[in-house]
Amino acid sequence: MVRAPSVPSPTLSLTSRMYDNCYTFSVSIIMLKLKSRQRKLAIQFIEYAISGGVYFWVGYILLDIFYYAWHWNLWWSTIASSVIGWVVNYVLQYYWVFKNPSLAEHRTRTTGRYLVITVVDWVINYLILTALRSVGITPAIGQFGSAAFFTVWNYLWYRFWVFPKPGDHLRLRANLIRFFIHRPHGPSTYRRA
Repeated sequence: MVRAPSVPSPTLSLTSRMYDNCYTFSVSIIMLKLKSRQRKLAIQFIEYAISGGVYFWVGYILLDIFYYAWHWNLWWSTIASSVIGWVVNYVLQYYWVFKNPSLAEHRTRTTGRYLVITVVDWVINYLILTALRSVGITPAIGQFGSAAFFTVWNYLWYRFWVFPKPGDHLRLRANLIRFFIHRPHGPSTYRRA
């Protein structure tokens, strides 16, 4: 018995092409509608998400190797996978995502700030993984939950404190003042002089 070769349905391929074209078109429209500064921030956040993904998968795979394959305890597994992930993450954040020529003259300060925030991150991550393990959630699954928290947490710290552009701290301060002084029902009590 000879079978006819399977031919993809023209409707299916046309539908998938239309979907791909619509998706690309909608992303293009969204990017066009953004102002130049907003577009730069959107691209920066996408780069941050990609480099964060690289950091996450390096740390995740190494945590699995150290904890499950080599049977290290959670403390040493987390430390080793985090340190290697931090090095990869710092290189990507410094040279790609938050590339800023003015940071070159402040490399010691930038590196020091990065180390402070990563140590704080590590402590929080260890506490999250320990708490989740105590309720029966494995560190392999718990790492996904903590990654969601750290995506937003680290972007804000990196953008405004570790790798700031000149004037970013002033914009952040003004926006925070507006946010906390804003009255939800009625005019804002914040007035520009």
